[in-house]
Amino acid sequence: MDQTLTAILLGIVEGLTEFIPVSSTGHLILATELFGYDAHQWALFNVVIQLGAILAVVVQYWSTFWEAGLGILRAEKRSLAFLRNILVAFLPSAVLGLALKDQIDIMLGSPSIVGWALIAGGIAILAIEKVARPGADVGVGELPLKQAIGVGFAQCLAMVPGVSRSGATIMGALAMGVGRKTAAEFSFFLAVPTMIGASTLELADNWDAMASGSGGVGWGEIAVGFIVSFIVALVVIRAFVAYVSRHGFAPFAWYRIAIGALAIGWLAAR
Repeated sequence: MDQTLTAILLGIVEGLTEFIPVSSTGHLILATELFGYDAHQWALFNVVIQLGAILAVVVQYWSTFWEAGLGILRAEKRSLAFLRNILVAFLPSAVLGLALKDQIDIMLGSPSIVGWALIAGGIAILAIEKVARPGADVGVGELPLKQAIGVGFAQCLAMVPGVSRSGATIMGALAMGVGRKTAAEFSFFLAVPTMIGASTLELADNWDAMASGSGGVGWGEIAVGFIVSFIVALVVIRAFVAYVSRHGFAPFAWYRIAIGALAIGWLAAR
């Protein structure tokens, strides 16, 4: 397949799946198997285009970030609490991600893990939807510290490909009584430092190959994937918050179970 077309398709996959609880990483791994391209050559691409999706969060919630930034400079309590909650939720995955990077890289090469994780995550979403009692929607800065820490540890589950970072954080928040809209927005905001950190680490590890042009995928393809993922993610973010505020997460759970079962069956039949 033409590399530019592959970049477009992967950008669409990333933008569609980064912020809904279906695992963007898992879908990219399965796309590797489906499209038949060299996963090693596209590994850096798959991480960096996530920054396009992250930019969509910044654009969509620009006023929130701007107000929080001004409030931090003024030492306003609510803005400082917003920053505190994002940082304490980010730290667990940052520490474990660095400590377990080699093990995570091994799991990223296993599409079968993705299939089973999609199914397990779908079942978990259905269970949490059944028993959770979401509270009123509030600002992220109004969440208690213990809930922010809990969401941070929930995010660590997403180190297993197919679990879904957004799924783990959103459902973890719901299980602790956070409102649906607040849980989704907290997950979006938490994605910013998390994915910037992951992309920076991947860039550092692969910079020499990229600079020399020996990485297999050039800056042109990365730019295309970045732009496509940004545009698609911007549309998805707006639609997702509106949808889950009214209907919940069960449809995403059933989708996960179906795709996971199809993936396992397809991989076994090859």
